[in-house]
Amino acid sequence: MQSEVIQQYEFNFTNEHFRKIKTVLYAHAGIVLADHKKDMAFNRLVRRIRELNLRSFDQYLAYIESDINEFSLFINAMTTNLTAFFRESHHFDFIGNTILPQLALSGKRRLRIWSAGCSLGEEPYSLVMQLLNSNIDLSNWDVRILATDIDSNVLDLARTGVYPQAKVETLPKGYLNKYFLKGCGSQAGSVRARPELGEMITFKYLNLMEEWPMKGPFDFIFCRNVMIYFDKKTQAKLLEKMAALLKTDGHLFVGHSETLARHDNHFTSLGKTIYQKDSRGD
Repeated sequence: MQSEVIQQYEFNFTNEHFRKIKTVLYAHAGIVLADHKKDMAFNRLVRRIRELNLRSFDQYLAYIESDINEFSLFINAMTTNLTAFFRESHHFDFIGNTILPQLALSGKRRLRIWSAGCSLGEEPYSLVMQLLNSNIDLSNWDVRILATDIDSNVLDLARTGVYPQAKVETLPKGYLNKYFLKGCGSQAGSVRARPELGEMITFKYLNLMEEWPMKGPFDFIFCRNVMIYFDKKTQAKLLEKMAALLKTDGHLFVGHSETLARHDNHFTSLGKTIYQKDSRGD
């Protein structure tokens, strides 16, 4: 079948170009790009074609195969980064009302958390704020949050802890003044997370399709709105690896539109997209 050229595009962008992009993205990142994302792919990649002064998508696709830096920019462009502070707030309530009290009763003073697909950092910073505002005194606890993402650009931004004012307007009452510094001068209209928030977080690049260097065990893992981009086979593989990194009875939080396969024997649903590691799966 001949490749179809969509004439309204500034550069010829055929179905074959789109198939190649989908194949490369899946092979490297395990991400399944839906057919209706063709316009999105064009809009995100055409910027790079202009900046590189290339003449066609053929040239660009050849370029990303020969230049590792451009390939990294390609992956960054094709990954979606939509996040917000305290997104799906019931997950954070569960941490404060259930997980932390259980840990405190156990006598353990060590807490390990993984934010997988942390994007611009709102999720891990929200986790720190939730911990600091719990009824448990964590001053003598050993707390570490690992925050990972495949997009190196958003990780750089997350490390700064700087956000537009509009991003923090939905924070719980009092949190803005308590945990953020308002910018002035050239930084007016922005806020920066106070240093104590970042002290608990380690931001790291991680492609979920490659080897995972961390050893665990984690008390809980946030992997929200990440698995929707993978096919069922890849999802099953990721769930198995996450279960291996969770402590017995540890928790996994997924996105509101994500559900674990019924046949998965690693987790038990607690409702509201919260799952607990099933000890029978060890």
